[in-house]
Amino acid sequence: MNKKKESKKSQRLSMVMEPIKRNKAASAVYFTLRILTVGVLIRSIFLGQWESVFTCFLTLLLYLLPHFIEKSFRIDLPTTLEIIAFVFIFCAEILGEIECYYIKYPLWDTMLHTTSGFVFAAFGFCLLDMLNRNKKLSLNLSPLSLSLVAFCFSMTVGVLWEFFEFGADCFFRFDMQKDTLLSGLSTVTLDPKSSNTAVLIDGVIRTVIEHADGTVTVIEGGYLDIGIYDTMKDLFVNFIGAVVFSFIGYFYVKHRGKGKIARQFIPVVEKDTEAKATEGEEDANGKADGSSVYAGVQ
Repeated sequence: MNKKKESKKSQRLSMVMEPIKRNKAASAVYFTLRILTVGVLIRSIFLGQWESVFTCFLTLLLYLLPHFIEKSFRIDLPTTLEIIAFVFIFCAEILGEIECYYIKYPLWDTMLHTTSGFVFAAFGFCLLDMLNRNKKLSLNLSPLSLSLVAFCFSMTVGVLWEFFEFGADCFFRFDMQKDTLLSGLSTVTLDPKSSNTAVLIDGVIRTVIEHADGTVTVIEGGYLDIGIYDTMKDLFVNFIGAVVFSFIGYFYVKHRGKGKIARQFIPVVEKDTEAKATEGEEDANGKADGSSVYAGVQ
């Protein structure tokens, strides 16, 4: 029993320590962000901010996600991409949610969604590369097809996240889809003839909301758009990030993985013993004629 307990304890310790063993830069970022997060956790406990306490615990778990992905999918994350993942989690959860950077800095959310579009395109690229390397499921996709699927993967993740934000706002009364103050709109709802003709309303300077209990809420400066502008902006910048990586991935594959910049962002599938043994044979027989697409540059 004691040996089993010690084994489980060592496994848990390994999960925390192993992600940062291989690279000094990743190690420094990993430890620094964990220490900062623990500091925020302790502060939140003293202030009785239990929602922030939960966010801190969640963040500490998310720091293990890159290592979990590497172990589960047998891929090797480049140091640059690993550092970006750590910083992204810290910026989104600690700075964004707890320190209210989403409210203090309007472009904070835009920056994170652009980054996520880029990062998830990289993961989509790697997942498809894994299929390309599988002998039973070899797809032999062209560089353009590979980049296109990576782009679609990133956009799908972005859309699913917006679904999550919408659900949280509808069912739990959060405000993840931040409101936008506008001064004009066009709507067919106010068309007196019901002819599906848009009625234009400009120069809105104030909105007065009368509640059922007789209280009144006044919104100065216009009216609140409930989420649609925020959602479309998030998807658009996600689109930009995905397109940027898709171009990088395309030329990376086109030139057989020689791009130095791309190497910093594209996860690499770990080769097993059998793959290493047959690598020379595959290079000699499969790819000299250019008919088979590159998959998995080391």
